[in-house]
Amino acid sequence: MKITEESVYIALVTVELFIPLAQSLKEKRSVVRGLKDQIRARFNASVAEFGYHDKWQRALVGVCMLNGDKHRLEADMSRVRQLCEELPRIEIIEIVTEWL
Repeated sequence: MKITEESVYIALVTVELFIPLAQSLKEKRSVVRGLKDQIRARFNASVAEFGYHDKWQRALVGVCMLNGDKHRLEADMSRVRQLCEELPRIEIIEIVTEWL
């Protein structure tokens, strides 16, 4: 099989979350799982929690997406950011976008 020489763009969005109403790790995991499931369903992206595993009210979530169309990928990253900002049970501390 031959690989074609088309461009592929890869973006990593890192979201640091504060979950003020979480009173246990179980509550935190429920909120984070809901966010991850929504991102996966809407954007077909890879999503992982990778930080603050032992903190009740903090989380680091990474979202990785790739696409051959850079403008489409930029739009999807913007919509991921908007989704995170609109969720009522979380507050965004920081969102960082990187091109890989």
